[in-house]
Amino acid sequence: MENDFQFLSNSKLYAGGLDGEQKELIKKLVDFFMKKGKRTRVHAIVYQTLNHQAQTKRDGIKLMVEVVENIKTICEVKKVGVAGTIYDIPGIVARDRQQTFAIHWILEAAFK
Repeated sequence: MENDFQFLSNSKLYAGGLDGEQKELIKKLVDFFMKKGKRTRVHAIVYQTLNHQAQTKRDGIKLMVEVVENIKTICEVKKVGVAGTIYDIPGIVARDRQQTFAIHWILEAAFK
């Protein structure tokens, strides 16, 4: 735990030195893994997992940010009905939705 993370005396994690995008990504990962309201426990698991650098020799959080950036989708097709006919219209995906899709796809592939 020598990076930016430290266990505080009250067993909460401190994520100093992270920018807003990295904190947001970690928050979304924690939300995906939440079960029965055990946020502190899931935080600890996510931070320990991202700090485990045995195979990559790289910072886990920065690696995860890069992976999400590479997987994010830019546009999606929406169905719009005009005069009784349904058309597929491409539209831009919001940034939060892009991250949510990317994390969902990563976790879906990991659990297969």
